[in-house]
Amino acid sequence: MFKTVLFPIDQSREAREAADVVANVVQQYGSRLVLLSVVEEPAADETKTDPMVSPEAVAKLLADAQALFSGQGIPSEVMERQGKPAFTICDVADEIGANLIIMGCRGLGLTEEGATDSVTTRVINLSPCPVLIVP
Repeated sequence: MFKTVLFPIDQSREAREAADVVANVVQQYGSRLVLLSVVEEPAADETKTDPMVSPEAVAKLLADAQALFSGQGIPSEVMERQGKPAFTICDVADEIGANLIIMGCRGLGLTEEGATDSVTTRVINLSPCPVLIVP
């Protein structure tokens, strides 16, 4: 049913909590697991205080997540992309033929349009496949 599961991750608590659901779904359906992290380009007037703009921090995050799943006997692939998180997540889901995106209910990033329009909301509206949101 879910041949390919995309799990976009950041350093939020919600992403860490969603990992248990991801492991259960992937094991139950024998799915291919793709871990994605998006490096955001900082605005010209913005300093690099956000950890998700550091390629080194993102690489470590992906390695740690891959090790977590590997420890449970779940092979995974990692992808790192640069861009706006919601659009990049949906583009990657389409590119890899994802059957399901699993993500936490609230990530670290918000869209430029404001705090009420979160990355999660944007992904739900733009996704080419079902999205499972973990509260």
